[in-house]
Amino acid sequence: MSAKIILLNGPSSVGKSTLAAALQANLTEPFWRFSIDHLRAANVLPNARIASGEFPWAELRASFFEGFHRAIPALADAGNNLIIEHIVETAEWMKRLLLLLEHRDVFFVGLHCPLAELERRERERGDRRIGEACTDFAVTHTFGSYDFEIQTTDPVNANASAVIAAWHNRARPSAFERMLIEVRIRERAA
Repeated sequence: MSAKIILLNGPSSVGKSTLAAALQANLTEPFWRFSIDHLRAANVLPNARIASGEFPWAELRASFFEGFHRAIPALADAGNNLIIEHIVETAEWMKRLLLLLEHRDVFFVGLHCPLAELERRERERGDRRIGEACTDFAVTHTFGSYDFEIQTTDPVNANASAVIAAWHNRARPSAFERMLIEVRIRERAA
């Protein structure tokens, strides 16, 4: 059986990691968690040299995210169920994910939270650049449609249970399948 992917999308500080941990703890099948934050925490990037300006982040960013995106199907194709925590920042990224994950079981979940709460969480975290949540809030949910959506001001366990129930009852075509059909139609019309 092919691997399953639960893709969580929402702005910085929305609660993706908290929800992913709750999902991982409650799903009846094993799921890996995979995110940019995990890569950062593992010091995959030469952070000190980026911070010093020796390696300009602007020059590294595109290939870093392309690698992250390409890793998702590679991990899934090896037979790993995945919970992906992501901030889809551009229409180009959304299209790239659709193409990379074509023919895979992707359940796309939108995580929402009022901007004032995002900004409060961002300040309390202390590990984010102030303003990231606001920037993400403006664009994150503008590039597609979801299979399921939640408000992260609701209790995490209730949200995890709701996501798991919706995932178990997911229907075809999925949001990814519908969006990919739209991409193919636009490509043929161009």
